[in-house]
Amino acid sequence: MSNVEVLPLLETASDAVAPCCPPLTERPFTAEEAETAARMFKALGDPVRLRLFSAVASHEGGEACVCDISDVGVSQPTVSHHLKKLKEAGLLTSERRGTWVYYRVEPSVLAAMGKLLTSAPGAA
Repeated sequence: MSNVEVLPLLETASDAVAPCCPPLTERPFTAEEAETAARMFKALGDPVRLRLFSAVASHEGGEACVCDISDVGVSQPTVSHHLKKLKEAGLLTSERRGTWVYYRVEPSVLAAMGKLLTSAPGAA
């Protein structure tokens, strides 16, 4: 018997953005799709945020406690600020467990990001 528990997806804030765009080579983006992709790329455009996102995405078990990923060369309040920006962009979800907050990159986010940057079928 497995001791793995499936957790429900956490709802993001109403202004959060979930990557939901077609591949760049499929067709031109609508204004809404461009806004969505721009928020995602803007959030990842900061080196500290990219390091934090990578730390969460590559962490064992697919989630990371803030206590395990805060060594990125900035103060803890700055880490919290960057994690908040990643959450607002729809790239991370979080869950408080006791005094610690655990962050997770949902597989659907990684899949959507991969799809956005791949060629559409039949594209050269």
